[in-house]
Amino acid sequence: MKNLNFILVLFFLTLTISCKKEIVNVHKNSQSESSIKYAKGFDIIDDHGLKKLIIKSAYQKSKEVSEYIIKNKSGNSSSLKNTIYTPIHKIVVTSTTHIPMVELLNEETSIIGFPYTKYVSSEKTRQLIDAGKITEIGKESSLNTEILLDLQPELVVGYSVSSADKSLTTVKRAGINVIYNGDWLEETPLGRAEWIKFFGVLFNKEKQADSIFKVIETNYLEAKNIAIKSTKKPTILSGAIMSKDIWNLPAGESFVAQFFKDANLNYLWKNTKGKGSLSLSFESIFDKGQNADYWISPGYFSAKEQLLQSNQIYTEFNAFKNDEIYTSTTKKGKTGGIIYFELAATRPDLVLKDIIKITNPDLLPNYEMTFFEKMK
Repeated sequence: MKNLNFILVLFFLTLTISCKKEIVNVHKNSQSESSIKYAKGFDIIDDHGLKKLIIKSAYQKSKEVSEYIIKNKSGNSSSLKNTIYTPIHKIVVTSTTHIPMVELLNEETSIIGFPYTKYVSSEKTRQLIDAGKITEIGKESSLNTEILLDLQPELVVGYSVSSADKSLTTVKRAGINVIYNGDWLEETPLGRAEWIKFFGVLFNKEKQADSIFKVIETNYLEAKNIAIKSTKKPTILSGAIMSKDIWNLPAGESFVAQFFKDANLNYLWKNTKGKGSLSLSFESIFDKGQNADYWISPGYFSAKEQLLQSNQIYTEFNAFKNDEIYTSTTKKGKTGGIIYFELAATRPDLVLKDIIKITNPDLLPNYEMTFFEKMK
């Protein structure tokens, strides 16, 4: 009987502990509710009614996690460290990939500064530049901090490759909020596009950003499902010789390889490791890719004549012989900016449809390509 009582006590004690653990976990989960589905570099958290924007990957190999509290301007305006008061009305952005996301939220008039404005292709934002409403704040990676500080933006959305930008550090020390946007580090097409929610928070347009992203996501997944129906899987070559006999092309775990996979294609380097690019010898590329059906994105080359001037060996590839090379470098804005580099991150659904149209045109009979065209 004593043994039975002991067993019953032990059972109820174990059950009670398990219940307490479950309650703690539920409570913990209810504290932090994320609205991010695909992106790995940032998060938006609702923590007991306190909204937080968290940047996990500001630049390559960055281990620093930055957390910002998002407060409405109409509320308590007491100054808090790492607090962003929204909606933002005067913003500086530093990458062309930021432009389409801001435009989709109808906030392009909030942009007051941008570096090297000739790269901007969008007609809407170009009109603002031409009208003098957007000030050039430097050339490429060299920001003019004096001009930037004179503009007195509420926020600078920064971009950096491998370390904190010294110019932006100076701006931050002057009391202007700086947030790094690492959209380009995302490893999936939809992960990149989801950064529109980052801007949605800044402009108090979270619902609009969510709705826009859902449309892009739905379009992407629908295109992917159409591609799956194809019984043929054409072979794909990509990249080109960049120096000496070294050929650069997307690695098998990169977002570009993901496009090829979702288009139901046989990318010949799909099984390679890495999320960026590969640098392989020309001989290895030739052995595997000489007979590829399609050659998509041949580096920075925009014409077959350029390929030949670079290296006559390109004529030995079947895709060259059969006129099946496709590039995105020929579609540009009026000042020379390549549209793909600006818009593709925001609209991966259109990139995927372009690739499907190239390789299985019968699947999208009425679709006209947005970014790519056959190399001439």
